[in-house]
Amino acid sequence: MTAKDLKNALLQEAVQGKLVPQIASEGNARDLLEEIRKEKLSHGLDFANAKSGKRKSKKETALAGSNPCDITEEEIPFDIPESWCWCRLGEICTFENGDRSSNYPVEIDYTSDGIPFFGAADMKNNKLLFSDNLRFIPEEKFDSLRSGKLQNKDYVMLLRGAVGKWAQFLNHGKYSTGFINAQMVIIRAYESIVEYIKVLFNSPIFEIFLRSKTTGTAVAQMSAKDLSTLLIPLPPLAEQKRIVAAIEKFMPLIEEYGKKETQLKAINEKIGILTKKAILQEAVQGKLVPQIAAEGNAKDLLEEIKKEKTKLIKEGKIKKEKTLPEITEDEIPFDIPENWCWCRLGEIVNYKMGKTPPRAESEWWGDKNDIPWISIADMVADGHINKTKEFMSWKAIKEVFNNTVSKAGTLIMSFKLTVGRVSILDIDATHNEAIISIYPYIDSDYCTRNYLFKVLPLLSQNGETKDAIKGRTLNSTSLSNMLIPLPPLNEQKRIVAAIEKILPLCEKLGE
Repeated sequence: MTAKDLKNALLQEAVQGKLVPQIASEGNARDLLEEIRKEKLSHGLDFANAKSGKRKSKKETALAGSNPCDITEEEIPFDIPESWCWCRLGEICTFENGDRSSNYPVEIDYTSDGIPFFGAADMKNNKLLFSDNLRFIPEEKFDSLRSGKLQNKDYVMLLRGAVGKWAQFLNHGKYSTGFINAQMVIIRAYESIVEYIKVLFNSPIFEIFLRSKTTGTAVAQMSAKDLSTLLIPLPPLAEQKRIVAAIEKFMPLIEEYGKKETQLKAINEKIGILTKKAILQEAVQGKLVPQIAAEGNAKDLLEEIKKEKTKLIKEGKIKKEKTLPEITEDEIPFDIPENWCWCRLGEIVNYKMGKTPPRAESEWWGDKNDIPWISIADMVADGHINKTKEFMSWKAIKEVFNNTVSKAGTLIMSFKLTVGRVSILDIDATHNEAIISIYPYIDSDYCTRNYLFKVLPLLSQNGETKDAIKGRTLNSTSLSNMLIPLPPLNEQKRIVAAIEKILPLCEKLGE
């Protein structure tokens, strides 16, 4: 169980009345609820203004809410102790919208001091932060605001965007108040239940209630009125205090568990990465699967590849390149089986570099009806690409890419900055100049493509490199000269199958 699961389980037990025992002498939550109702009805205003005698308008009183509506049995999600009762959030709290009387905080002259204004960016770890980026307005402008004024221990909650994100305002030095914008609402709890409200806001059931009332597709939102109707399981006051004390006792232990969990996850992820690398290293050294004499010798395969390459040159399908240098013993990084052979990438594949037309020339750039254009950001590491964000116009395909498009099934690899990221195209596409399309000269059933797909991320890190401004890179020479340990075709298939079976186990280590 993760730290998050433990925290959620603890809070769920708390709001279901299972965290601490019930004590009959502590009374009944219905009496507490009735006391709160009488308090609200006697003043017709929020608790903080009760002593001042400042009364609310009818609309504001309705928002503050005495009893929003009756609760039906169908709404109740779980059983609670007999000494508890269900109520609406609006029955035990009052609500005050952020200021709507002006364009605050858009058209406002901020000052270096005064009354602090809090927005969504100032909410962190369920607290309103007094950071260096906090904005202020003069006291005279604050006095003119009709609503959205904060008082000590008030909660604020977002009603738009990250609906349900909440924080508490606590007096900070000379700042005993502040104000919020119209996308937030102040939730002012009956003084003795302030800490229990925090437990409710953190609980999984409160998140479920929030989702049930959230509307909007492009931007999520909720009204303060809907917020006031959310169901709340209410314990007697004395039990609330015991619940809060129990949570304060257990939470540090869960947080410490979370730190250890994070450390363990980081270790597991590192082990997974190292294990994956070790498996690939075993694969390219011929140690992952056994050699079978009947599968032949890679030297014969390499001769067939050379013949095919010569044939394609004669037919004018590929250009004749400069002869690659012989492989010296000093270059060979490790031993391979006798039926394998070392070769250079340029000996067994033809590759094509991409291009990026000038951004300013819109004629080269198309829409979703044209040919997809891929950058490194579009590449799915060790995966398949079936969509992209940008497209090349047909004019660009003809004049910039010379009518050449990488067909679905093509292996592509990044060779600049993010060296060795490989993907397989599931669509016809073009790509930028930091990517190459790779075409094995002999590739029955994509055998060599799949082998290279698995091993190039490892092998590309060992070739000749040069420093780039923002990271490692390869060039056309180093790409062609890259050393490849070549197994017979059938062994390539068995290596790929073994990797696909083992690697998912490595990935689970970090979960």
